[in-house]
Amino acid sequence: MKRISVICLAALSIVFVSAAFSCAADYSSSISREIRKFLKEGDWKYSFDSSKGVFTMGVSLKGELKNVDYSIRIHEKGYTVYAVSPVKADNEKASLMSEMAEFICRANYGLRNGNFELDFRDGEIRYKIFVDCDNRLPSKDIIENSIIIPGLMFQRYSVGMFDIMFRGSSASRAISKCED
Repeated sequence: MKRISVICLAALSIVFVSAAFSCAADYSSSISREIRKFLKEGDWKYSFDSSKGVFTMGVSLKGELKNVDYSIRIHEKGYTVYAVSPVKADNEKASLMSEMAEFICRANYGLRNGNFELDFRDGEIRYKIFVDCDNRLPSKDIIENSIIIPGLMFQRYSVGMFDIMFRGSSASRAISKCED
């Protein structure tokens, strides 16, 4: 009986150790190397969590929304860029959240690269782009576009978001202000 327990314990230890190593290696080091190279060449100020494969940085914008927080999560075969607004919609106001959800749907309609997301739990608004690398490294142009576009989308649409959140605008009026 003791022998079986020792064998089971050893097997469990191997499973836990290999799970820990697979968690640390859940992202592509070569994709992260290419993104790091792009960020360094562009003199971006960033940090990198090597245990999770995540770059983080703040980016300044023109317009009403002055900055967004970026998170670039490296995966095994691609990466996701998130730009998160520091200003959240008030999730306790149902009518505001309804207008914001409509605004987000209207803004997303026709976007070719990425989309806005609204978290109903806390009002967080973010823009997301996923880049599928499909066993090849992303080019400098692909990395640049994936990082620049979320900020540009916030520059374009934040005036409408602010009109809804702080000036009581409807989604249709707010979106027409952004897209005309």
